[in-house]
Amino acid sequence: MKKLLISPSKMALGEQESQIYQNILKQASELSLNLMAVKVENHPEDFLGWCHELLSASKDRINYDLLETQQLPLLKKLHDLLISAISFLQLKTLRVAPWPVVSVFIEQHKELIALDEQLRLTTYLHSIREQALKSMIPEDLLAFSGKHAANLDPSTYNFDVEWFSSTKSAKGFHQILADLPALFDDALANIPLEGDVSQDNYEQFVVAYLSAFNNSDEKPTLAPATRLLAMRRPDIFTPISNKTLDPLCAALGITKLNNRDFARYWQDVVQSIHAMSWFKMAKAGSELDNQLIIIKALIPCFFYYADKSTADSSNYIKLLNKPKRSTSSTTKSIRRGKESAEVLVDRALADSDIPEHIRSKRDSIIAEVQKGRGVNETISLMRTIFG
Repeated sequence: MKKLLISPSKMALGEQESQIYQNILKQASELSLNLMAVKVENHPEDFLGWCHELLSASKDRINYDLLETQQLPLLKKLHDLLISAISFLQLKTLRVAPWPVVSVFIEQHKELIALDEQLRLTTYLHSIREQALKSMIPEDLLAFSGKHAANLDPSTYNFDVEWFSSTKSAKGFHQILADLPALFDDALANIPLEGDVSQDNYEQFVVAYLSAFNNSDEKPTLAPATRLLAMRRPDIFTPISNKTLDPLCAALGITKLNNRDFARYWQDVVQSIHAMSWFKMAKAGSELDNQLIIIKALIPCFFYYADKSTADSSNYIKLLNKPKRSTSSTTKSIRRGKESAEVLVDRALADSDIPEHIRSKRDSIIAEVQKGRGVNETISLMRTIFG
């Protein structure tokens, strides 16, 4: 372990990496006796590999039974520093990486980042992005704005809606979105669905977005705005969150934005990413390339730290694995409005595999879905009964 801890001192680290290393080393010194008891056989010669190895040693192989209670927050801080460092180092490669390297990285990490699930989300949102927010059913509005809820039927919403920067903590934003969605429609109307997006388009969006909060005690913040922008134009806008802001800004070589830096977001984030080689040279090729080009401004999101627990932490996976509850409990907790039930059922019945005699049961299916039963579950039950 001692050899591992000092090995970055022999690497050719840049100024940012050196500072990160010193911060990690300082934190590790608080746990030196515990870390020294961990056997290390892998000694990477690059700083990214070093961060991965120290994280593995301190997270998966350390003896937690020997840790004092007061040391647990120190260990958590060390893990946070290493995870942020890994995100920074992976994102930093985007400054110089050509398109093929970016595409290969995503392909190699697709299981860790739950790529298929994330692409199901972007595909779904692409299918509804032309709708006005005020016309969306509540479930679609949650999916578009990035807030998970228990009434999202996993048979319909087969993805975690909080990929690409969750907005669940933006309570003021969600209150206005639920009460007056047309205000955010006015803002998004300034961003064309196709073609170029100019700085003027963006600035008009910002003016309208800020005005949506005029009659609220809540302060408008940048993160939820970038989520709306990124879901409307995933080829132009990269979403941010408080959690991802540090490594992203460090990787871009810019001073950290605060959550109200609307002007700097366009110049320092959007324009910086658009100027990168991989962004400009992205072109059709493999099936994955073709999928990524449509959402190429979201690609930095795939470069944040992920491990074997990331995919399993998806809210979609958690809903799938949630124990079945009694009918009365389910009905009380996730009862749906008739409009939502009708939209969800009609989408499912539009499948060409659904026989006509099941389509004729539409009203009965809607009634069951209103009560909280899953759409696919209800249709499957009908097919079992009626053939």
